[in-house]
Amino acid sequence: MTLDAVTLEVLRNRLEGIAEEMGHVLIHGAYSPNIKERRDCSTALFDAEGRMVAQAEHIPVHLGAMPEAVRAVRERDPEPGEAYVLNDPFTGGTHLPDVTIVAPIDVDGDIVGYGVTRAHHGDVGGMTPGSMPAGATEIYQEGLRLPPTRLVVDGEVDTNVLSLALANVRNPAERRADLRAQLAATDRARDRVRELVAERGRASLEAAFDGVIEYSRERIETELEAIPDGTYRGRDWLEGDGIDESKIPLEVAVTVDGATVDVDFAGTANQVAGNMNAPLAVARSAVYFVLRAVTDPDIPPNDGCYQPVTVRAPAGSVLNPNRPAAVVGGNVETSQRMTDVVLSAFAEAVPGRVPAQSQGTMNNLIIGSRDAEGFTYYETIGGGFGARPDRDGVDGVQVGMTNTLNTPIEALEAAYPMRVERYALRAGSGGDGRYRGGLGLERSITVEVDATVSLLTERRRLAPRGASGGADGATGENRIDGRVVPAKTTVDVEAGTTVTVETPGGGGYGDPVERDSSARERDALDGKSVAGKSAESGEPGKQRSR
Repeated sequence: MTLDAVTLEVLRNRLEGIAEEMGHVLIHGAYSPNIKERRDCSTALFDAEGRMVAQAEHIPVHLGAMPEAVRAVRERDPEPGEAYVLNDPFTGGTHLPDVTIVAPIDVDGDIVGYGVTRAHHGDVGGMTPGSMPAGATEIYQEGLRLPPTRLVVDGEVDTNVLSLALANVRNPAERRADLRAQLAATDRARDRVRELVAERGRASLEAAFDGVIEYSRERIETELEAIPDGTYRGRDWLEGDGIDESKIPLEVAVTVDGATVDVDFAGTANQVAGNMNAPLAVARSAVYFVLRAVTDPDIPPNDGCYQPVTVRAPAGSVLNPNRPAAVVGGNVETSQRMTDVVLSAFAEAVPGRVPAQSQGTMNNLIIGSRDAEGFTYYETIGGGFGARPDRDGVDGVQVGMTNTLNTPIEALEAAYPMRVERYALRAGSGGDGRYRGGLGLERSITVEVDATVSLLTERRRLAPRGASGGADGATGENRIDGRVVPAKTTVDVEAGTTVTVETPGGGGYGDPVERDSSARERDALDGKSVAGKSAESGEPGKQRSR
């Protein structure tokens, strides 16, 4: 069955609306501030073949990896009325805190698609509250590991499976509520797809699935054909793995050939002892994100966008590790550096389209108590977006592979025994240039009970680089009671301890002497005067005069 253009557009919007509505159900049904306030979750709709047909615009690192989860579940031959839960990074997941629900959608007993939700849970067990220990050396230390497991049978939750999972996590009541919200979101997907079939017929639904995927594939291929053929390379480093502070190289070769792209991470470091390893699904997410950013972000994101793209990384490398590698930091920090590396390669292919480097880190802050009725708080903190070729960078935003909100101060203090002392932009943290890099943030929190603090951060030694003569942004810094601590650390603290995270600024774009005088005056009035950085060393440079 072939749909005319108008009908296809109507149905495309209906399918995307289902994915968005799933997200609303999940966010409004969750109990944890991490989901209901920060919205650290994603939802998507897949067809019966496991192809993604629509996604809500949530978390990039979730969405590019979701097809792996659906593929893993389909290998279990799911039946109508079932739902599977998983978080195993080696079987469809990304890192253990990201828990995925995959539920078949059936019409008259035949599976026509899948509703999928992925949400970051505040704790999934492991050696530290929050399940993101800086010193983990194997995945068993990071929490409860779930391969695709039937959670719902004949429409009812299997209480044995749920009880087993909840017995291995902190805050089980909150975990139970968040899982229920995820299941409710997949129920909504099933109901809305059935309504669509009742209204339009199953043949129209399946034609719409094929049509939207083909539409996106054609549009992305048109974009790729406009990029000059060739091989473009990028290289950058991680600042250690939490065990060793030695730099970890990431390398990429991006080969554009007509309407196809091959992305090869050969030359990247072998897997590391610490937790900065990232499953190949995370590498795919980073590549897909960059591809959309440098082509046309308005192309409907679905399986068609990704069909022309091949992503490879050597087995046993930091981007394709062998089990039982620790991976919790790979999903949040290595993913950001992959984004930087692939963007730097495309900057050569499409000059004038790629900004200076943004903060390049999620600034993960995890605080929790070890008490039986304790708490776990998780936050990724925004920073500077790199200056664009035609305008300044953005101050204090999430960048790259994350798209969360912050936890509002009022919500944070109401939910946790903590007090926010300061939350402000970091003056002078954006790189100088014709266009200024965005400013980083400072967030300072006092913990009012004994607790465990974990930090997983980057860009504390190697600054976000400027572009086309622009200066680097400022590096970030972590402090506990005023004492600078490593970029990746886990430490027990006493009540009254203050934790401060200063996030990196974005790099500047263009020669600073070309900056418009009126822009310089606004910088001075707004307290945004910027310091130069050395792009080669990442060390502080001279303050540029205004």
